[in-house]
Amino acid sequence: MTRSGQMPIATPEVYNEMLDRAKAGKFAYPAINVTSSQTLHAALRGFAEAESDGIIQISTGGAEFLGGQHNKDMVTGAVALAEFAHIVAAKYDITVALHTDHCPKDKLDGYVRPLLAVSAERVAKGENPLFQSHMWDGSAETLADNLAIGQELLAQAAAAKIILEVEITPTGGEEDGVTHEINDELYTTVDDAIRTAEALGLGEKGRYLLAASFGNVHGVYKPGNVVLRPELLKDLQQGVAERFGKADPFDFVFHGGSGSTQEEIATALENGVVKMNLDTDTQYAFTRPVADHMFKNYDGVLKVDGEVGSKKTYDPRTWGKLAEAGMARRIVEACQSLRSAGTKLK
Repeated sequence: MTRSGQMPIATPEVYNEMLDRAKAGKFAYPAINVTSSQTLHAALRGFAEAESDGIIQISTGGAEFLGGQHNKDMVTGAVALAEFAHIVAAKYDITVALHTDHCPKDKLDGYVRPLLAVSAERVAKGENPLFQSHMWDGSAETLADNLAIGQELLAQAAAAKIILEVEITPTGGEEDGVTHEINDELYTTVDDAIRTAEALGLGEKGRYLLAASFGNVHGVYKPGNVVLRPELLKDLQQGVAERFGKADPFDFVFHGGSGSTQEEIATALENGVVKMNLDTDTQYAFTRPVADHMFKNYDGVLKVDGEVGSKKTYDPRTWGKLAEAGMARRIVEACQSLRSAGTKLK
């Protein structure tokens, strides 16, 4: 417990409060992909320095990496880092939610479903869930199949006091082996949104976050190569509101945000985005200082021409600290761009 009894990892009630505050205040939480204890600390540090709460997430590929290259077990990796986060987050004066990112259909049985079972067992014992939300990425499936699986997972998530994130239409590019072309299919329609509301409800069956597509692309791209239309989110909100009588019904997630302009981000925030994923940019921010260190100290990190090198330069702690600081700085920048800086729960 910390800060007048508040848990460092959000309880289900606090996570709901975080999302409600973001939507009402028209800001979003950076959702930072982590793959190690070091990147976890970088994320926590960045949030703390920005005085922002946030979301820390583990993809299937990240969980496999965390599980170790001997077995590559995703559930082991995700559970281990989540348990670690529950301990170390107490030293940071912010609140974070733990989330699993992008799980396609062929990995549900090896990732999200076992993790849901872990949390269900914890809740049955009167404890809080291990993760606060999980993502079902059905964007490679037909919308009918996507929503049918979403209904099943939403019921299980709600029973375990967990929020589900669903991606109903494709995001371009590649993310952990799921690839979509960059084309006109990257734009969710009002009909898609209405079908989602019909299948998953608007909160009465359990809360969910919606990753709608407005031209988003995962990975690295130069300005002009991708046409984002964040104003489309307003059309989706209004179309569903008119049909079901609930204003601003969706809590949106912004995927594939690397390279987005501040104007595009601002429009997305105004139209209901409460979570924005960051992975590509933070990967680079973590690795860039390491590359700089290696180039500047090549004769220290390498035993060149029979020399012995310099332990101080090849010690992983030396360049690891630089990596953590670089990633933390990028997260502070993200908090400022998404307007979450200075909004942490008191």
